[in-house]
Amino acid sequence: MLPFPGNETPTTIQEVILRLKVKDASKKQVFTARKTDSLRHIQNMMRVKGISAVPILDDDLLVGMISLRDIITALDKSYIDDLAEKHMAKSLIILEDDMPLSYAIPFFDKYSYHRFPVVDKDKRLSGILSSRDILLALLRELNNEIIELEKMINAEPADQLNRIKREFIVKKFDFENAGRASFELKKILKNINAPRQTIRKASVAAYELEINIAIHSEGGILTFEIDEKDIVITARDKGPGIEDINLALQPGYSTASDWIRSMGFGAGMGLANTKKVSDDFVIESNPKSGSLIQSTIHLHPVEELEAILKFS
Repeated sequence: MLPFPGNETPTTIQEVILRLKVKDASKKQVFTARKTDSLRHIQNMMRVKGISAVPILDDDLLVGMISLRDIITALDKSYIDDLAEKHMAKSLIILEDDMPLSYAIPFFDKYSYHRFPVVDKDKRLSGILSSRDILLALLRELNNEIIELEKMINAEPADQLNRIKREFIVKKFDFENAGRASFELKKILKNINAPRQTIRKASVAAYELEINIAIHSEGGILTFEIDEKDIVITARDKGPGIEDINLALQPGYSTASDWIRSMGFGAGMGLANTKKVSDDFVIESNPKSGSLIQSTIHLHPVEELEAILKFS
């Protein structure tokens, strides 16, 4: 089973999966064949390259797949010299390289395939994704996480935290840059040796608010400010506003379109998740001026401050 962001998946793995896209894990070197190539030619390619499936192209466009099972059947039924186009699988499940990896992972449970072709925005083959590729990508990212944690452990604690402010422009439907602000916030918090629990909460709030602007508004600005006590994340967007704030805060409620949902966004958990991780949460909305959502997270959890005061 592949890991998937949920209650039983460790937090660090959840964070890694959420920030990766399909193109970050897919194998870029793909051996392909043409629809006019014979199955015998493809069999030899599989043997030489040590692969078990070959995408079939027609004028550089993906039109089918031949698997090792197809080759075995062809050998068994004595049509190994037939052309690929006659026996290739044409009904393909295709992943887009800009899809969140978290959206692609359930495909391996939902369908019986061991790999999926990956296409770019022009619908041209750009890679292939297997469960092994996903696990290798997670191992690479988790190794980077360990390196960052080691830096945090060995770093000298900051004597004084200056006020830090960052501002990010978020464009409508700009999923290419989704998560950029939350990634920068996480990096800054690591550099100032913020508690791990605080980093996780702030990253979740920033990511959810950033995606919320991209999906539900005409664009806006995400700002975060950090001082000695708090992290304040503010999302301001341009229209159309939130019609019913109480309803929007209910887990699972979403006004996202079907195509947004098909990309793995708009599950209706954004505002609910943000409120859940916030120590203070404010939301204001107006159909004319848009929405303002502010999440405040204490830099040091209450229990940590109590421990400091106890021994001071």
